[in-house]
Amino acid sequence: MNILIVGAGISGLSTAWALTKRGVSVTLLEQGPIPNPLSASGDQHRIIRRAYGGQGGYQRRIDDAYAAWDEMWLDLDAKHLIETGFMLLSQEPGDGGDVYRQGLIDGGYPFEDLSPEETAERFPFVDPTTIRFGAVSAEGGVLLCQKIAADLRDWLRAAGADLRENTEVHAVDTEAGSVTLSDGNVLAADHIIVTAGAWTLRLFPKLAAKLTTYRTAVVYLTPPDDLVQAWSKAPTILDPGGPIDGYVLPPVPGTGLKFGAGIHKYKAGPDQDRVALAGEGEILRNHFSPPFARIEEYRVDDVVTCAYTFTADEHFFVASQDRATVVSACSGHGYKFGAVVGQKLAEGVTEGNLESAREWLEARD
Repeated sequence: MNILIVGAGISGLSTAWALTKRGVSVTLLEQGPIPNPLSASGDQHRIIRRAYGGQGGYQRRIDDAYAAWDEMWLDLDAKHLIETGFMLLSQEPGDGGDVYRQGLIDGGYPFEDLSPEETAERFPFVDPTTIRFGAVSAEGGVLLCQKIAADLRDWLRAAGADLRENTEVHAVDTEAGSVTLSDGNVLAADHIIVTAGAWTLRLFPKLAAKLTTYRTAVVYLTPPDDLVQAWSKAPTILDPGGPIDGYVLPPVPGTGLKFGAGIHKYKAGPDQDRVALAGEGEILRNHFSPPFARIEEYRVDDVVTCAYTFTADEHFFVASQDRATVVSACSGHGYKFGAVVGQKLAEGVTEGNLESAREWLEARD
């Protein structure tokens, strides 16, 4: 069996890894370098956590995600996961922090509740007058994306996989099981797996009825001097509460203090506005006051643009047609499942049961 994979973000790399371990011949095509800084998997670090709000199916699948990462660390001879724990903040009833906390309660997962004053005492960058509560858990942390991609690239090459960087796919023929490259060359395989992220609709425009591409950005900040130590020991913040739909990743070694806000996204093609706009970092930063005190004192160091494909219900999208399968992560939340996504797709292809893989990835149970 030979498989073509289109797109070398975390899903494509992990699928190539899992297939290669099963003895399958793999050709992995990536339009840019690996890791590609324009891909959703190309940033410094991404969150892995148990809390998942009302999406209990994904919350229950985190154990499988951790197990898959553990298997990958053994193969890579390196663990690119920093255990920071996580924190939730709530500013008003029903906001993201409140929903995440209720999901932990419903699932029976342990966490510690903190009053506003206790939260600020432990984490002095929080303004206690702006929050209803804090909640913390020792489980969860950050995955180091660029290191994972680089090590998977090297492992795959050493294992005999065919990795082709700077190779753009122009079209996919699902019936023939072939792809046409931008230079006109045609490659064929027994099956094609498309993990092209925000570029999926370029190859399958009819999927626009189910997938929507958004452009957003994250900002890297340096806090005031007296808060640097507090942030260096901070947990990952899954939600700061209020209307931000945001998250914060602490500055673990080799990374910066990263803020991202869901309210900052807008519909756009994957190549649109990929250079940060003037003042965009300050706009992003200022979304986070409240709940963080003295936000204007945080220096903007960098702004990184991102493009994601979203589904209406924020579940993974998996669709097979003829000899091709298209996979899209669940609306920007998919990185934490990257390793297990690869395992499930490899299992589905080699065992002829992609429907089972789809059901697992969509996590509706």
